[in-house]
Amino acid sequence: MSLLPHLDVQRLIDALDAWIVDRPGQVILCFLVVSGLFVAGLGAGGTDSGTDQFTEDVPAQDALQDVNDNFERVTFGDDSGTTQLIHSSTNVLSKPELLRMLRAQHRLSEDPDLQVTGTTSVARAVARTLDPSADTIDDEIRAVERSTPGEIDRAVRATISGEPGLRALLSNDYNAQSASASATIGTVSHRLSGGAGAGPGTSGSSPLTEIQLQAAYIVQSVGGDITVFGSGITSEELGNVINDSLQLVIPAAVALILLFLVVAYRDPIDLLLGLVALAMTMLWTFGFMGLAGIAFSQLLVAIPPLLLAVGIDFGIHAINRYREEHVGEVGVRDAMRVATDQLLIAFFIVTGTTVLGFAANLSSGLSSIRELGIVAAVGIVFTALVFGVFLPASKVYADRWRERLGLPSFGSAALGDERSLLGRVLPVGVHVARNAPRAFLLLVVVSTAFMGHYGAGVDSRFTQDDFLPPETQPAYLDYVPEPFRPGDYTVTETTNFLERNFQSGEEDTTTVYVEGPLHADYALEALWRAGDDPPGSFVADDGHARETSIVTVIRSYAERNPEFAALVDRNDRNDNGIPDDNLRTVYAALLDSPARERALNYITADYTSARIQYAVEADASQEEVTDDTRAVADRVRFEATATGGVIVLKAVSDVIGESAFRSLVIALVAAAAFLVVVYGLLEGRPSLGLVNVLPIAVTVAALASTMRFLDIPFNVLTGTSLSIAIGLGIDYSAHLLHRFVEEYDEATDVDAALLSTVRGTGGALTGSMLTTVSGLGVLWLAISPILGQFGLLIALSVLYSYLASILVLPTTLVLWDRYVSSGAGRALVGDAIEYQP
Repeated sequence: MSLLPHLDVQRLIDALDAWIVDRPGQVILCFLVVSGLFVAGLGAGGTDSGTDQFTEDVPAQDALQDVNDNFERVTFGDDSGTTQLIHSSTNVLSKPELLRMLRAQHRLSEDPDLQVTGTTSVARAVARTLDPSADTIDDEIRAVERSTPGEIDRAVRATISGEPGLRALLSNDYNAQSASASATIGTVSHRLSGGAGAGPGTSGSSPLTEIQLQAAYIVQSVGGDITVFGSGITSEELGNVINDSLQLVIPAAVALILLFLVVAYRDPIDLLLGLVALAMTMLWTFGFMGLAGIAFSQLLVAIPPLLLAVGIDFGIHAINRYREEHVGEVGVRDAMRVATDQLLIAFFIVTGTTVLGFAANLSSGLSSIRELGIVAAVGIVFTALVFGVFLPASKVYADRWRERLGLPSFGSAALGDERSLLGRVLPVGVHVARNAPRAFLLLVVVSTAFMGHYGAGVDSRFTQDDFLPPETQPAYLDYVPEPFRPGDYTVTETTNFLERNFQSGEEDTTTVYVEGPLHADYALEALWRAGDDPPGSFVADDGHARETSIVTVIRSYAERNPEFAALVDRNDRNDNGIPDDNLRTVYAALLDSPARERALNYITADYTSARIQYAVEADASQEEVTDDTRAVADRVRFEATATGGVIVLKAVSDVIGESAFRSLVIALVAAAAFLVVVYGLLEGRPSLGLVNVLPIAVTVAALASTMRFLDIPFNVLTGTSLSIAIGLGIDYSAHLLHRFVEEYDEATDVDAALLSTVRGTGGALTGSMLTTVSGLGVLWLAISPILGQFGLLIALSVLYSYLASILVLPTTLVLWDRYVSSGAGRALVGDAIEYQP
């Protein structure tokens, strides 16, 4: 027997039913007024894109920020304030190509809008070898112009052998004998407003974006193959790729959703009401985001598909349930009152469990994932209100006017009618449950355990490449009409070129942050020795890690300035070019020289902190680089911290993996507890809550194993897929289970209850599933990999949830019926039912 009368829930539902069916106009007006209030919040939260939004709460990022705050500007490897000139040719070290690089850097330096503070390149170093007195790029250009090809070849060999660090700026095919290479990298440093630039994950608002686009235009004037690259261009593409992806997939998604909604509703008025309800849900949710000050980010792109999935499901259920009752002599009012009386409880159960599934993301260590949990939970509540109250009231209002005007109704039959093909296919799970429930349940449990064990090996990765399109765009884009065709993207092609042609690419560096005092006599030797016998992921030169540090700055300036070289020699005990005595004097002389700016990139003006940048292999994994950097940091005699972009991304990856597992556990436990309590209080059958959990577990296990099989890792978006799968899985199974309870109370046979359930509610579920899977599955076509993977996983979540509900739930209900029919079962679970054999 139900406990509803004791909780006065039925009285509340009756009051809401009466408001919907007796005062539909007032209901509609109320919802329109609230919609007007939410309009004020649209767009107020702004937008946020790139990878930096996911690193705010990561300790490794805090350490990296401390490093950047302690130094005036950064150089190649930390590309804030730096532009890279990637030069390709048959031989970039030939006279014409050296002149091309020099002229490119000269023209950039001459443009005041670019705020250039310095340039570096192999071309400049070779020119200074040709003419040691050259002080400007003009002098260097003249030095190269006056030299013969043979003189240039000899200068190239002398320069590279004398300055090993320059080797990192040349491609892997550098040949010393022929003095040739197919690619080289030059750098241009900029002074930015506020003294800080944009990292590779910024939203595109950095001045570097405008600077680097202007630089690309200028560099074109020198001819040849020189690509301008840097964080500004990367940021712009990160910002554009989501918009281009949505511009591509939204029309396709809308077309497919409309097609299946037409099939599901089969009535233009019902279709219009469903679309208005979906639009209202979106309006309320995005209005809430603006009023709450939550920026729309790449991660929150998940919100529209989620609301569409749940909204389509709720809408089709509401209309389909009403149609089941609106037959024969049953009028509009009575049919909707019966429908809402049943649906409001189902919507409450689905909303509560779905909200818990999404709210589990609040346990994440990343604020962006927590925001997703908040917005998704609020959006689901809005969806329940709109489709549970507004849509039924609108349907009552519309059908009353249709009767008054004598307008015909079109497709008024419910989906899953037993005379239809769908009505004959849907009961397959019931037939299995009737004939071999125990064997089938055993198969399901074993399969779920196997899929869960296999899916537990899903990798977690977080890289900038997750947000960028592939180097080669898919062939289908050639057939996309011009208004929807995405723009050209070059960042992935450029980064792949760097990885293929250079031992260490643009971002392939790692950092050790050292806190002194660095004026102690042993300080510089200690910093240098940390790089001896480097670990496997580090790039090595003659048994020492390829590094850039205050030591390399001292050595480099000593080679160019005899007076400073003499000072170093006087204080170098072991004659290795590293001062051992009077370090304060050495530092002071260095900071009072033209090398001051470069020195301050690696040591603070008070000599208390320094940083060492190490080149790492382009194909090294984040885990390898992180472990090796920490090992090198432990070698330093001072307090040293491993940090840098790679380590930050690895830390984010770890947080994502931990968050995915934690939110999964919380969502499962919270949903199961909620279902047990709700079914216990509302229906007097708490064990039904546990029955509802098995299809959800099957869905989650199947999704996790699919991710591993397709090599889809947990990232900032896909990492939420398991908790989302719980929310969507509960949606499908809860609708079926609640309908079963209604039919079970009125039937004398569990099979009859199941047949009515899968044909009635199962028909609505089928329409919802087809609409959602097709509409959201087109996200797989997005040019942004992270969006494509997410769309595929959401579509699979819906499909797996549907199949688990239709095929697995009937078997569990048959066995539940047999279990609770026994006195032992009833005594154990305490189900307050009166079983009729």
